Amino acid sequence: MALQAESVAAGISFDTDYVSTIDGKAATSPTTASVYNPATGQVIASVPVTTRAELDEAVAAARRAFPGWAATPLEERQAIVSAIGDRLAEHAEEFMALLTREQGKPRAGAEWEVLGSVAWFHEIARQSLPEETLVDTPERRVATRSTPVGVVGAIVPWNFPILLGVWKIAPALVAGCTIVVKPSPFTPLCDLKLVELVQDLLPPGVLSAVSGDDELGKWMTAHPEIDKIAFTGSTETGKHVMAAASGTLKRLTLELGGNDPAIVLPDVDPQKVAPALFWAAFQNNAQFCNATKRVYIHTDVYDAVRDALVDYARTVKVGDGAEPDTQLGPIQNEPQFRKVREFFDDSRASGHVFALGGEIGDGPGWFVPITLVDNPPEDSRLVVEEPFGPILPLLKWSDEDDVIRRANDTPYGLGASVWGKDLTAVERIGRRIDAGTVWLNEVHQYSPHQVFAGHKQSGIGAENSLHGLAEYSNWQTITLNKDPDAV
Repeated sequence: MALQAESVAAGISFDTDYVSTIDGKAATSPTTASVYNPATGQVIASVPVTTRAELDEAVAAARRAFPGWAATPLEERQAIVSAIGDRLAEHAEEFMALLTREQGKPRAGAEWEVLGSVAWFHEIARQSLPEETLVDTPERRVATRSTPVGVVGAIVPWNFPILLGVWKIAPALVAGCTIVVKPSPFTPLCDLKLVELVQDLLPPGVLSAVSGDDELGKWMTAHPEIDKIAFTGSTETGKHVMAAASGTLKRLTLELGGNDPAIVLPDVDPQKVAPALFWAAFQNNAQFCNATKRVYIHTDVYDAVRDALVDYARTVKVGDGAEPDTQLGPIQNEPQFRKVREFFDDSRASGHVFALGGEIGDGPGWFVPITLVDNPPEDSRLVVEEPFGPILPLLKWSDEDDVIRRANDTPYGLGASVWGKDLTAVERIGRRIDAGTVWLNEVHQYSPHQVFAGHKQSGIGAENSLHGLAEYSNWQTITLNKDPDAV
């Protein structure tokens, strides 16, 4: 299977003609849905609303393409995945601009996501799962190898629509699976364009994209011809995905919600730690499963760290991501904006003290002010739940065992961080936190070669690294009796 070198980009516009891609061809639907710029609330595009019959067509094409793609030598699959990364890099500027328009994130965030996606394609393309020889004697040979799962349905969220799509597309293709991608209905544009842009690199049906509403996701999770669902989204939706997939015992990778704690030790320099804590919490406007959502600050430095956070936050500009000096954009969509507003209303009704912010103004756009809540009760909704927006509780602690208990007292276990100069104490505390990733004196460091997984109700399975690649594989053990007299 030769890697095709010619580009189709000359015929693709990043401003119009958003289509699904099914069996290597552009596809439209009888009904369309509007896509909004969250900074203005204005419609910027329309996309197809895929019908059940069209989904069946995409899945059937993936099923037809699967045997040939699975049989393609690994080196060729890796080369094609790397070439997809090259194609994305060639059009990085168009994708950055489009990502800002549909998702709202400023240039720095768009650049991090697009260029990070390029790096992920290139690095995942270098990965493989070698066959493991267990026994090799003159009499017998026993080996375990990986085989591709089959047809994958990828359901991508709206907070990092390109990167979290790539986290699914790249390992699925390297493993030998075919894949049907469903972008979020709030941010479908970049994913639709990416899949459209790389069709000349792949056999028809290997990589398709279908846009649609929540019904489309339900059809995918229950579809009898989809072998695996890779889903990123809320824990509640993940439970529905798991239930729907159970009918056919689909393989699952679920990357779900979080309520990440940060624990600040008494020996920190408040002025130095404040910027790191701020971006741990407010990166991507806190629309981040791994955002710090609770900050536990030792009582000895609580006031100083709180005040330093307030001072730093006042320097950060919230606005339209298209403006060059914007650092934080809007909430991405109206339903999420309403949800975040509920947390503001609940804090005001509960009499919480706002160290900063607290009042949401009127539009245009779905903007929410950076808000810090000063030591609310541990059982308050803001502490217990996941706002997924820029409102952050600051909490006091004095006893190490107690703060570890409080940090772990959640159904979530996605990430956490610990901050302090006493490295022995930092690591001692970090190793007692029940979370898939624990950062010590840093945060939000990711790698294609570093496993990402949640504990408890933050997920099932893993993404990235060889652990993530294995999620798209079945294990097969082959035994050989070498004695010809045996038969």
